[in-house]
Formats: sequence, C-alpha cells, structure tokens
Amino acid sequence: MTRDARLTLARPDLADIALQGLVAANRYARPRRMQVVVPAVAVRREPRPEAEQLDQLLLGERFDVLEIRDGHAWGQAVRDGYVGHVAFGALAPEGPPPTHRVRAVLSYGFAEPSIKSRPTGPVSLNSLVTVTAREGRLALSDAGFWLPESHLAPLGDFAEDPAEVAEAHVGAAYLWGGREGCGLDCSGLVQQALLACGRSCPRDSDLQQALGAPADPSTLRRGDLVFWKGHVAMMVDADRMVHANAHHMAVAVEPLEGAILRIRESGGGEPVAYRRPLERMRPAAA
Repeated sequence: MTRDARLTLARPDLADIALQGLVAANRYARPRRMQVVVPAVAVRREPRPEAEQLDQLLLGERFDVLEIRDGHAWGQAVRDGYVGHVAFGALAPEGPPPTHRVRAVLSYGFAEPSIKSRPTGPVSLNSLVTVTAREGRLALSDAGFWLPESHLAPLGDFAEDPAEVAEAHVGAAYLWGGREGCGLDCSGLVQQALLACGRSCPRDSDLQQALGAPADPSTLRRGDLVFWKGHVAMMVDADRMVHANAHHMAVAVEPLEGAILRIRESGGGEPVAYRRPLERMRPAAA
C-alpha cells in the first residue's frame, strides 16, 4: 500500500511510532502534541524560513511534533493530517481544550479589555481559543489577548452555508498555501468554508475530489465543487462560482462558463470532476 507522503508522518530515518510495522524507518518516536500561539504560521516543505509554504496553521490548532531541527518542528496537523515543518517559536505545549472558534473572517485581539489597547492579529476564521474570562463585550483567550465576543462561536455552533462563508472572503488576496482570512489559495478557501460549517475537509484539491458524491454538471447548485487539475471552485448558484485564483490574484466570483473558457485557453484543461459535499459530515476535529 502506497501512503500519501503529505498525510504520513514518516521519513526513512524517522516515523511516528503509530506507523511501526506499517512503514519502514530507522527509528520510531512518539509525537508531542503542541498548539499554535500566533495568529497564523506557515507549514513549509523544508525547515527553512524561505522554503515553499504548503499550508498554514491557525491560532489554537494542534500540531503533533516529532522532531525539532534548525528552529523548526517537523510534524503533523491534527485538524487535517497535513505533514510539514513549522517555526518552533510559533508553538507551545498543548493547553486546555478549546471552548470557542473564531467565526469572523478576520478579527483582532487586544492586550487589555479595551479596543484602544495594543492589537494582535489579524486572527482568522476557524482559529481556536479557550475563553478564560469576560469583560464587557470582550473575551480573554488562552493566547493572552481579548477578542470581541461577537466574533466567537462556541465549539459545535457552526455556520450553515459553506458558499456564504466562501463569499465572505471575496477580495482577500490569493496566497499559495494560505488559509488565513487575508490570503488563501483555492483549496484553502474550500477547506475554510467547510470547516466553518463543521465539515471535515482535506487540504489539497486532489484530496478534496473524494468529498461527497458526484454532481451532474447540468444541474449544479449552491455549494457544489468544480475541479480542474490543481484547482477547485465552489458554486454560489447554478451559473456562478467563487474561488481563490491566480488570475485575479484574489478570491472572486465569476460565471462558471467564462472560467472554463479562460482556463481552457490558458492551457489548464477542462474540469475533471464535479462533486456535491454531503449535507452531514463527521464534525471537524479541533
């Protein structure tokens, strides 16, 4: 059985002890669970600050660390299983379970229970926090700053419409490997939209093609997904789609037929799949 390297915490020299007997490695070790304590941090291909960003982890997300080298932690994201290198300074030992998620596309934290105090952020949608105190309209998070309570939702309180979540990002910059509210790539946008609705979703577009069931391209509806090789978009109605894309260098809404023509003419080929995510999926892990 060939395992996807993106989702397998293993190298020839080192692997997760849970994979012992399943993958070959010179040594096995038990990961240490940590959590992100900055608004967002890159998951990189190599342990170098200039290495390619494959993904991002958001505030409060858990990361299982197997090795620390050159200032980077090599490990696996708990939320979607993605493997890569994260700046170690962005992590801390796992704290208490999160109580809330950020439901605003972007928010700011404040050093004191005052919106005039020193800000931290921006903090993005689906970030996870443990609320430890409240004062006025602000809630103190375990990250040490105060967030507007109206920007938080208790865990288990999810949005209903993934397309509405995706549309809320219109105008955000296109960012390769991005998941934060101010910059995303195509699969990052889809993942964020589905996570906000309590639906599990893998990170990359080819993996997302396994979601749900096939959709008939002649009867597409809001929330359906359209895939090209290396690209994904979400329908906002029968004719238009929303996607983060390098043509606009932003999240944009445009007619599906126009996008099909433009992508074909640029050498990107035809759509390879149409999928309808299930109405009910396993709740997204913290």
